[in-house]
Amino acid sequence: MALNPTVARVTREIDERSRATRELYLERMAQARGNGPRRNRLSCGNLAHGFAGCSPVDKQRLREGIVPNLGIVTAYNDMLSAHQPYERYPELIRQAARARGATAEVAGGVPAMCDGVTQGKTGMELSLFSRDVIALATGVALSHDMFDAALYLGICDKIVPGLLIAALHFGHIPALFVPAGPMPSGASNDEKARVRQRYAEGKADRAELLDVEARSYHAPGTCTFYGTANSNQMLMEIMGLQLPGSSFVHPDTELRDALTVAAVERALAITALGDGYLPPAQIVDARALVNGVIGLHATGGSTNHLLHLVAIARAAGLELRLEDFDALASAVPLLARVYPNGSADVNQFHAAGGMGFLIAQLLDAGLLHDIPTVAGGGMEAYRKAPFLEKDKTVHWMPSTAVSLDPHTLRPVAQPFRADGGLRLLTGNLGRAVIKVSSVPEDRYTVEAPARIFDDQDAAQKAFDRGEFTDDVVVVVRHQGPRANGMPELHKLTPALGVLQGRGLRVALVTDGRMSGASGKIPAAIHLTPEAACGGPIAKLRDGDRVRVCAVNGQIEALVDAQEWESRMPATTDLRANSHGLGREMFALFRAQVSTADTGATLFGAVE
Repeated sequence: MALNPTVARVTREIDERSRATRELYLERMAQARGNGPRRNRLSCGNLAHGFAGCSPVDKQRLREGIVPNLGIVTAYNDMLSAHQPYERYPELIRQAARARGATAEVAGGVPAMCDGVTQGKTGMELSLFSRDVIALATGVALSHDMFDAALYLGICDKIVPGLLIAALHFGHIPALFVPAGPMPSGASNDEKARVRQRYAEGKADRAELLDVEARSYHAPGTCTFYGTANSNQMLMEIMGLQLPGSSFVHPDTELRDALTVAAVERALAITALGDGYLPPAQIVDARALVNGVIGLHATGGSTNHLLHLVAIARAAGLELRLEDFDALASAVPLLARVYPNGSADVNQFHAAGGMGFLIAQLLDAGLLHDIPTVAGGGMEAYRKAPFLEKDKTVHWMPSTAVSLDPHTLRPVAQPFRADGGLRLLTGNLGRAVIKVSSVPEDRYTVEAPARIFDDQDAAQKAFDRGEFTDDVVVVVRHQGPRANGMPELHKLTPALGVLQGRGLRVALVTDGRMSGASGKIPAAIHLTPEAACGGPIAKLRDGDRVRVCAVNGQIEALVDAQEWESRMPATTDLRANSHGLGREMFALFRAQVSTADTGATLFGAVE
């Protein structure tokens, strides 16, 4: 199948606008490659420090300097259910490397916070910044220059993007991402949503809410809804950085362990010491980025990746723009309905055919690039699903040719909707994005008076007092990266859902984030310029009519043009954001972070 013309055009435009920075990036990566095992560059004293703690067998191999040495960068901790299974991965990886005549060492650990724990709390203001902290920590881990390839152990929201940003800064070192899989299904997403909404209305108590939450999040593994963590796993597959079909296999199973061993084998096969050298600098190009965006649209993935993919692109010397997301959305059909864009969870998605079915459909429709992958053989390998042989090794077989659950996963010929459901909004309030995958079509356009709040708690209190009785555009500003680190505003989701359920026309406008979980409420998010930088959102006053239109891509304050021009942005005292729970340590981040539409990152483009 010929490549879709929109996909081809967007890819070409990314390449053209990025030519100078991409060429410089690739030149630097080529210079960094060198010859022979990387540790041979070290002095005897350096090298002795590098293997002093190893087993006798590994120490001897590292002394001889012949075999590849794998660096493990781990985001293990006990508190993240998704990362708890990583506790035993280093030993599993060391044993697998040792059995194949190689060595492996934990190069370093990176922080990994849980947005589920910090949601709606002060700690959430560190969440987005943790991505760049993870990248920096990974850089420190790899700075020892001991490793011929790296295995990255990370799953959740900011961890995978942070690891990938660092992997691209060390883009000459082959990289392979190793997932741990989702927890088994617990309480259904529909039941959880119902109890949350009843709690927001005061019809359920804390004990009932805690019970359903505990039955939802109940075991090691990723949360089973399709948020940023599981969107990360989809991206690593569709961008060729993770083994085929490895994203959604449960933790602590024989197949999961076999996939981890297979990841070691592939990492050893792509080092510079053999003939299959394939570093991430050669994998993550404009085509791979476009594949990632297409995967997001086809699955209704997290809008957090409008930040993360842009920042990842910058690390690879590429310029990805919001306009690219918008253009590709028009060409890519929605093929999956996974909560919050449906009732199914990722386990049901996987059982319906999962990534193998999805990728096969997109390839056959000309909607994916065939790119180099860590699995070898290009994207064709990703049509397959892993199975466990009797000898406990992995074998890949073609995935199902038909969806096993058309309520969850569909072919390109019968999509849930004809486009990806993402829109770029522009107007006199700036630039924002909106995800309408689950928004009722009669709510694609909302025009109503604004209610202005400077944090989500104030908006929630207004709801609790019963102040929202008419159509309203709830504006929550001073939530951008410069103001307070751009936390997600999920606390408002149940309240806004209640209002919409009462028949009101409701929308949210914010310079903060909502991820994919804005669900059925039209939410204009990532508004740029943000209020803390004097953006137009700071000009809004209570009662101003605001129009949010996903049909025509508009976000407008319907205020007389002359009055609007003469208004000064309202100022807000943000000093309370500067301290407490470690926020004082992130003052430099708030001062230096880029805008949301350029990735909200500390790292500039290649210069």
